[in-house]
Amino acid sequence: MTDAQPAQYSRPIDGNFFKELMNAGLTWLRTNQEAVNALNVFPVPDGDTGTNMVLTLQAAYDEMNTSSSDSVGDLSRDLAQGALMGARGNSGVILSQIWRGFANNLSGVAILDAPNLAKALAGARDTAYKGVVRPVEGTILTVIKDSAKAAELALERTKNPIEMLEMVVEEAKESVKRTPELLDVLKDAGVVDAGGKGLLHIFEGMLRYINEQPLDIALVSVKPLSVIGRHEAQSAIEPGQDYEVIVDFHPHESLNLENFYENLEEMGTSIQMGEGEGMYRMHIHVPTEKRYTPIDYIMTLGTVSQVHIENLMEQMNTREKEEGFANIKLAPIEPGQIAVIAVSPGIGFARIFASLGAAAIIEGGQTMNPSTQEILNAFENLPTSKIIILPNNKNILMAAKAAAEMSVKDVQVIPCQTIPQGIAAMLRLMPEQELDSVAKEMNIAITEIESGEITTAVRDVEIDGIKVKTGEIIALHNGKLVAASNNLQKSCSDLLKIANAQEYELITFFYGENTTKQEADKIADAMQELYPEQIVEIQLGGQPHYQFIISIE
Repeated sequence: MTDAQPAQYSRPIDGNFFKELMNAGLTWLRTNQEAVNALNVFPVPDGDTGTNMVLTLQAAYDEMNTSSSDSVGDLSRDLAQGALMGARGNSGVILSQIWRGFANNLSGVAILDAPNLAKALAGARDTAYKGVVRPVEGTILTVIKDSAKAAELALERTKNPIEMLEMVVEEAKESVKRTPELLDVLKDAGVVDAGGKGLLHIFEGMLRYINEQPLDIALVSVKPLSVIGRHEAQSAIEPGQDYEVIVDFHPHESLNLENFYENLEEMGTSIQMGEGEGMYRMHIHVPTEKRYTPIDYIMTLGTVSQVHIENLMEQMNTREKEEGFANIKLAPIEPGQIAVIAVSPGIGFARIFASLGAAAIIEGGQTMNPSTQEILNAFENLPTSKIIILPNNKNILMAAKAAAEMSVKDVQVIPCQTIPQGIAAMLRLMPEQELDSVAKEMNIAITEIESGEITTAVRDVEIDGIKVKTGEIIALHNGKLVAASNNLQKSCSDLLKIANAQEYELITFFYGENTTKQEADKIADAMQELYPEQIVEIQLGGQPHYQFIISIE
């Protein structure tokens, strides 16, 4: 240990220190959660990699923290179990595999030394790669691979696990920087891989804790604000003030607070300020159409370091949806019948799945990926051993498969990645038939339907030759960005044209929670004029973020 190094460099990594390091990694990941979310390749308003990784690691830490063992091997095993049960989204499932491989190589290890750390990271790498059917470089897999390699090389220079962690963090940083060179979609979007960045933050948080660096810069450098809590905020929301916006910034010059407040008062209400060590934190409630206005204004005054935007009505809406989900009448299941578990992003879709015979419905979709445990809980107590899961989202597929593998029941996961595919699969349900036969029919059904999504871009990007500006209406066909314009009707018509809608019979527009039936009717009428030979229908989907999810069959 050098004089410049904190005392913790010489501290053995026993069970208690291991817990502290994991908590630090979780804290630093949570601090950077929104920054990781913003790395979503597509400019859709539902990047959730950071959120999924935080929720997964929180579940892992909670499981480990309840253990009374002081053995790193025992604690890492609990960590891996918690991560598996709490895994959300593909990034969360891969993260759980990383901790599983890490733990598998620490059995019987009481204190983590450098050779064991290198061995654990190698196991993390191997298990993570095995857990993905088609591993793709330029992702979190590459970052854990490079981190494991750095640990192996570090053994030639040190026997100190903390110094090894330093070298791992440095290589992880470089590995994240290289991800766009390994994956064209990242290069086109101008971002690094979100999952890899999240993993870096976990390792980095551990090292920051050791080096006695802050794990939440905003809370350290800005005096605490008396910002009303979320539940209190809901009771204090003024009509039309739908969003809470918090901005941390360094002003270029001294602020004229009187003018500053006057300008903010034209934008919204509930204005509060905090100051400390040259940084300010601004809090305001604004209507939906002005949710970015305070940010643009503050950028003219200084350098923005952190932004938080919260939909104040979201919890109320979520509660209403949950109550609505709870009141949906589901199909009764008899022993020996097939029970279908469907994931639904909105109340309208939930009602559709229920009407088609779903035995259980899990609320979830973009930005709200259910965990492995939640999926498992949905069917474990049903009075049948024949289960079919419809994840209906590509980011829920891995968690669904993990739940299937953990169950003693006969569980089939249909790889439907969109809601229209899930509905098409439900139409093939025959509860009394053999499970394999019905699953086979469902797998065929999901290949016979085209899916579309219409949403609003949250940032500028160019992907596959499609240039997108923030605020434009974008269209995705089977998950691929295909069109962007300033007009909702044009984006819808562009999507149908690209999907060759004239070759199909039925076009259904499922409108979202922020789209009115009148708006949906207008779009449907316009599309019916363009496709007079097809049947164009509208139904309530109730999904967040997306004006329309479109089924073409």
